[in-house]
Amino acid sequence: MVIEINESDFDEKISGKCLVSFSTTWCGPCKMLTPVMEELSEEMKDVSFYKVDADVSVELGVDFDIVTVPTLIMFEDGQAVRRASGFMSKDKLQEFVEG
Repeated sequence: MVIEINESDFDEKISGKCLVSFSTTWCGPCKMLTPVMEELSEEMKDVSFYKVDADVSVELGVDFDIVTVPTLIMFEDGQAVRRASGFMSKDKLQEFVEG
C-alpha cells in the first residue's frame, strides 16, 4: 500500500527503509507511477512506500529541491540515499529501491 504523507508526519514515517514519491494530482507520469508503486509495495514488505503531494506539501518540496514530478527519493534510517525523476517500469523501480 502506498500511503500519502505530508509535512506533519514526514519525519516520523521515514525512519526506516522507504521510498517517497513527490508527485501531483495533475501529472500524467505521476498517475502512471502510482499503480506500479502499489503493485511493488505488495511484493516488497520490508520497504514502506509513501507519496507526497508536492502542491500541498510545498515546504517538503523546497527542503528536498523538488523541481520535477514525479521525483522518487529512497530513504534509509531517515537519510536520503538516492533519487530519480520520471516514470519507471516495475522492474526499474525495483532496481532503484534495492539500490
